[in-house]
Amino acid sequence: MEVLEGLKDVVVCESEISRIVIENGEAVLEYRGYNIHDLAKYSTYEEVAYLLLYGELPSKSELELFSEELKERRELPPQVIGLLSNLSPFSHPMVALRTSVSYLGTLDKYIHHIDEEKSLEKAKNLIAKLPTIVAYFHRIRTGQKLIHPNEELSHAENFLYMLHGEIPSEVEARALDVDLILHADHELNASTFAARVAASTLADMYACVVAATGTLMGPLHGGASQKVMEMLREVAVPWRAESYVKEKLERGERIMGFGHRVYKNVVDPRTIELKILAKKLAELKDPRWYKISEAIEEAVRKYKGLLPNVDFYSASVYANLGIPDDMFICIFALGRIAGWTAHIIEQYKDNTLIRPRAKYVGPVRRKYIPIEERG
Repeated sequence: MEVLEGLKDVVVCESEISRIVIENGEAVLEYRGYNIHDLAKYSTYEEVAYLLLYGELPSKSELELFSEELKERRELPPQVIGLLSNLSPFSHPMVALRTSVSYLGTLDKYIHHIDEEKSLEKAKNLIAKLPTIVAYFHRIRTGQKLIHPNEELSHAENFLYMLHGEIPSEVEARALDVDLILHADHELNASTFAARVAASTLADMYACVVAATGTLMGPLHGGASQKVMEMLREVAVPWRAESYVKEKLERGERIMGFGHRVYKNVVDPRTIELKILAKKLAELKDPRWYKISEAIEEAVRKYKGLLPNVDFYSASVYANLGIPDDMFICIFALGRIAGWTAHIIEQYKDNTLIRPRAKYVGPVRRKYIPIEERG
């Protein structure tokens, strides 16, 4: 057996959801055939979520209906609010999120129905409710009064409103909206693959999403943006960036937010858009995080030749949106839930159990010795 560590470059399924390709030395990312740069410029998260779930861009009336459906589904059942209230205040927000998703499953009488109609209903519920879970838990753990969903606000606006208790500026709302678009899907990343593995067993959608959220939490996946922010705080000022990077590399340590399994020696297209967002927010809010990020990017390119990935500029975007460091992974999940559910539904449609093999390298043909005879 040939071992391809980490399933590197192994193609395990066909999908119509997103495409990553390198063309003429540039990386292209498309959702259902639409370029990520066009979606970031012209679209909204609600429209992108519709595209991922249904396969086509909606008409104006379809988008209005879909957006209204999401708004109507934002409120949490009292049982879930009770759960959030009883979690330890030092619980990681991502643990609170994945626990709440599992609890939502216990309240769904159609939990084991995996037909497309019921799956789409579950997907819309999860897309609508995840922001409320994250915002509610933060306010509960910090001893603040809950801010309930506002149906007059868009998906991104409403989350920032529930989190902070005030309606965000147009720049802030659009920044989060685009960030969610950029995180909505990315082919078979680790968390999406985990969701599809679970779906291939015909597990319920909540179980599949829990598998994805658990996978996302790792620092080599969604947890990287939090580590980037910790690095920015440690560097503190732009002029320290070069020496910081040089010293870490000399010790053989990793600089978080750089390098990507797929984007080798090409710019991650999402990074282009996130850097633009980070700069706009820096002009409106605190400029230091963007300036430090730019200095680190330049130093890493100089000493290591690596390019930033999606997590790098996400950190300064989130910081200037007033999102606590330990909630960065949750924001990733708020965007990616549309992609996760789309992949779960696709897996259900034409399912084959995902069951790879492992090359055994341990001892073989050992003779069993009764316990009485062992030394």
